Amino acid sequence: MKQGIHPEKYKFVIFKDMTNGHEFLGKSTASGSNEKSKWEDGNEYPLIKLEISHTSHPFYTGKMKLVDTAGRIDKFRTRYNKK
Repeated sequence: MKQGIHPEKYKFVIFKDMTNGHEFLGKSTASGSNEKSKWEDGNEYPLIKLEISHTSHPFYTGKMKLVDTAGRIDKFRTRYNKK
């Protein structure tokens, strides 16, 4: 690995999956989160909200989400066939 390219200031943060509410504690260099949340150990950590994590991603859960692509295609065609 190259020397001097990796950040050195890691801090503990709570990641929260917004689709199912699952939270987990990890280290990150991310900043800018003004929200804090209390963890099981009683300490408060910065909260980082995620749209998807390992607990909600179809690859890890084995459940595929059905997307209505046919309906979207029909809407597109009716919208642009008016010309």
